[in-house]
Amino acid sequence: MKEFSDDAVVLRTFKSGESDRVVVLWTREHGKVRVFAKGIRKTTSRLGGTLEALAYVRVNLAETRGEFYVARHVAHLERLSTLRSSYDRINAGYAVVEVVDAIPSDDVADEGIFDLLVRVLLALDNDEFEPSLVPASFFFKLLALDGSQPVVDGCVNCGREGPLVFFDAEVGGTLCANCRSGHSLSSDALDLIRRILGGDLAQVLHDPSPKGAGEVMTLAQDSIEQHFGRRLRAARSTAPLTPPTLRP
Repeated sequence: MKEFSDDAVVLRTFKSGESDRVVVLWTREHGKVRVFAKGIRKTTSRLGGTLEALAYVRVNLAETRGEFYVARHVAHLERLSTLRSSYDRINAGYAVVEVVDAIPSDDVADEGIFDLLVRVLLALDNDEFEPSLVPASFFFKLLALDGSQPVVDGCVNCGREGPLVFFDAEVGGTLCANCRSGHSLSSDALDLIRRILGGDLAQVLHDPSPKGAGEVMTLAQDSIEQHFGRRLRAARSTAPLTPPTLRP
C-alpha cells in the first residue's frame, strides 16, 4: 500500500457512520484528495481536532483500493487561532474553501492554488487585516491565476479606455456607457479592483471600510460563479445584502 506525506488544507468534512468522517483536502503535491478518517469522532481518536475545515496541516496518507485515502498521522502546520476566534473570519474562510472545492481537479496538483489558499488563511489569521474583502480578493486572484482575470483597464467590448461605468461578469469585465450591461460600477469600486489585482492588496486589507467594498464583493462573487457555472452558497453569504444597481 503506497504511503506519502504532504501539506494540506481541509476544505470540508462530513459524517460517515456513527464515528467516522470523510475529509476533503487540497494538498500541495497531490491535488484534491478524499480521506476516510475512521473513528475520528470518538473522544479517544488521535486525529480528533486536526482534520477540521480550514485546518492547515501536514498529513501522512495511505492509498486504499477504493476512492479514499486513510490518514496515518496529522499535525498542524499553523493553529490559525485568530481566524477561529472570529465569526467573520471563519465565514470568510468557508467562502474561500468552498470555491477551491469547486475546482474539478481531483488528484491533479496545482501548487499555485495551494500557495494562494495558504496565504489567504494566514491573512485571515492576522488581526491586522480586515476579513470582509478577503474572499473577493481571493476570487479575483484565483481568476488571474487561471488566466481568466477580468478586464479592468478598458471596455471589454469596444476597447475604450473610459469612462468605465459598468461591470459584467458574463462578458469578462468593465464596460463603457455605450456598451453597458451588467452592474453599474462606481469609480471607487473600479479603483479597488485595480488595487487588488495590481499589487496593493495588503494595503487594501488594512483598511476597515474602503469605499466601493460592497460593490467589489458582489462583482467578485458574480465573476467566480460565472467562471464555475454554479451558485456558491458560502461565497454568496459574504455578500452585502443590497447588490449594485443596474442602470437603465
